Amino acid sequence: MNPRSAYFDAIADKWDGWDDLVLLAKRMAAGLAHFGVKPHETIVDIGCGTGNLTSALLTALGEAGKVVAVDISPRMIEVARGKIRDARVTWHVGTAESLPVGDSSVDRIVCFSVWPHLVDHQSTLAEFARVLRPGGLLHIWHLISRHKVNEIHGSAGEAVRGDHLHPAVETAATLTAEGYQVHEAVEDAEHYLLTASKPSG
Repeated sequence: MNPRSAYFDAIADKWDGWDDLVLLAKRMAAGLAHFGVKPHETIVDIGCGTGNLTSALLTALGEAGKVVAVDISPRMIEVARGKIRDARVTWHVGTAESLPVGDSSVDRIVCFSVWPHLVDHQSTLAEFARVLRPGGLLHIWHLISRHKVNEIHGSAGEAVRGDHLHPAVETAATLTAEGYQVHEAVEDAEHYLLTASKPSG
């Protein structure tokens, strides 16, 4: 098994106890409003974990909206499925480099608290470009500072200890190099966010 999969399997049952889920839901809702999520969208939740972002997305979406929730950890998916029973979600154990959706079929991809764990950014961004519709958006998002992310990972298990989040300007440069148009790249003590649109052509 992938060492990261095993690591996240091992902490899946503890995950929700490490956060104030009511406050998290409020902050996620505010973020999704900022993103301009529309009721009909199809959205991929990369690294969905225990489903907290998936739940927030379902609240923001209407009846025609859909969430494709993907995680490398089977146990994380099990926990999420136990919490969320909604026909608008499809759950998939898999990687960001090989998404279970068709070409140009997705309106938006959200990488919430997962970008540092995606080790092959070139392949990942190529796959995101494949599945996003023209004008589709990618969000790389954390609700804590970059320094806090790196501090947590640095003191975590060996499988994720080297998974560093780089400064927003560096991540923006990575996106630009792969043909994405970066619309927003901000980081402060409370959050880290990049928003970019699919490469044209």
